[in-house]
Formats: sequence, structure tokens, C-alpha cells
Amino acid sequence: MGRLDGKISIITGGANGMGRLAAMRFAEEGSKIVVADMDSAAVQVVVDEVNDNGFEAIGATVDVREPEQCEAMVTSAVDTFGGLHVIYNNAGVSPGDDDTPEVTTVDTWDFTFDVNVKGVFLCCKYAIPAMRSSGGGSIVNVASFVAHMGAATPQIAYTASKGAVLSMTREIAAIYARQGIRANSLCPGPVLTPLLAKFLSDEEKRQRRLVHIPMGRFGEAIEMVNGALFLASDESSYMTGQSLLIDGGITSTYTTPE
Repeated sequence: MGRLDGKISIITGGANGMGRLAAMRFAEEGSKIVVADMDSAAVQVVVDEVNDNGFEAIGATVDVREPEQCEAMVTSAVDTFGGLHVIYNNAGVSPGDDDTPEVTTVDTWDFTFDVNVKGVFLCCKYAIPAMRSSGGGSIVNVASFVAHMGAATPQIAYTASKGAVLSMTREIAAIYARQGIRANSLCPGPVLTPLLAKFLSDEEKRQRRLVHIPMGRFGEAIEMVNGALFLASDESSYMTGQSLLIDGGITSTYTTPE
């Protein structure tokens, strides 16, 4: 028995990084998958990978800032697989020029919020009715440990956007708890992904971040995906409106150099 047997899952940002890992991991646990991303060619690669391993997946080319595309993504899941039980809102951006309030441009702020906040809102907007019709479901919204504390490297738009995701998730959880729809935030710590790599261009920057992590290492993408799997599955059935921090202890003990 898989932990997601009988479930139908949408994974946004599913063509790369954690989203790609999640597509295969969720499929291995029994879910049928909709791989959603802006990059249609990369989406097809992941869909083929899932299907070639004996599972079921379809693709959806989606810009999460666009309501019609988000609605079409959900419609495709329902029309193809018969319902929707999980949406893993993994799509997100962290612009390289996001910095202090004085330096960060308005365009960077707007772009970050359009993807990280509006995108989550739109995906939930269209996924929730489909989940209700399917008998309930689980929403997993990716926030970040920086939603709970300031980032060591200034990234004002990203940090603020992830705080907004936490608040939105709590509100959604409160609204739909008695309709069988759960919503929780996944809050990764620093993970070795392309999003983080641009901040680790030299050893000094790398050590500046590592010194604050009690475990002394960056997280691995699969560790975050396994957290998302828990939130998506019925193993977390009495959990809603919560923030699951997977951060190597960084938020519990903000360490300083010895």
C-alpha cells in the first residue's frame, strides 16, 4: 500500500528541483500526477520519466500568475483522472536582485509577490472546488524558514512573500477545515537547489549561512519532498493550518560561531 494510493496530485514547479523529485516520489506512493510548470519541454521530460517507471502522469504548461491557466490545470486533472486530492504549491521565485528595502526595486517586489503569493492564491482558488467534489484533500504550500525569522542575506521581497504564504495557509485551513480540506505550509531551511546556489558564489557566503545551522549542513531536496509527502498523505490527517519546519534546527537555535 502506497501512502498516496488513490490520490490525484498537482505539483506546481514540477519540472525541476524539488518539484521534479516530488513528482516521482508521490507517484511511487500511488498518486496520479499532474506535473505543472511554465517550461513545457521540461514538463514533458518529467512526465515521460514518471510514466516510463510504470506510474501515471500528465503535464500542464502553467504560469501560476495567470488565472485561466491555473483553472485549466485543475480542469485537466479532473478530466483526465477523475478528481483532485492534493495540490503541492511548490512553484516559486527568489530573484537575484532581491535585497534590502532600499535596494530592491518595485518591479522585483511585484514579480516576487505575483508568483509566490498570487500564484498560491490562484492555484488554491481553483483546486479547492475540485477537492471538495472529490471528498476532501490536502493543500501543501511552500513557504520558508525565513517566514519565521529574518534571513542572514537580505531578501526582503522573498521573505515577506513567504510570510504571506503562512498567513494565507492559516486562513484557508480555518475556512475549509469542516469541509475535509486541510492546508499546511512546508517551510524548508537552506536547501542545495539552484535557488540557493546563486547566494553561495564563494566560500565566505557559504560559511556565513552554514554557521547558523546546528546540523552544520544544508538540507537535501528529498528531505523537503518527504515532508511534503507527509503533509499530502493521510498520515497528517489531524494537522491543518500548521507550519512544518525542516531546517536542520536553524529556527530553534540560531547559532553563532564558536
